[in-house]
Amino acid sequence: MRKPLNRTQCIILTLCWAILCFIVLTATPHIDGPLIVTILISGALVFIPIAKSLKK
Repeated sequence: MRKPLNRTQCIILTLCWAILCFIVLTATPHIDGPLIVTILISGALVFIPIAKSLKK
């Protein structure tokens, strides 16, 4: 079993995800459905483990 993330790791992971989303959103010529779904799925993949580790 892995040890839970600490607060610093959670903050850095959240900031990296936000920067990546910002880059993708500013680089695309138009925002469409698949892009929004991809961002939502990536957010779930990032924030579900963060929420689980903060709950412990």
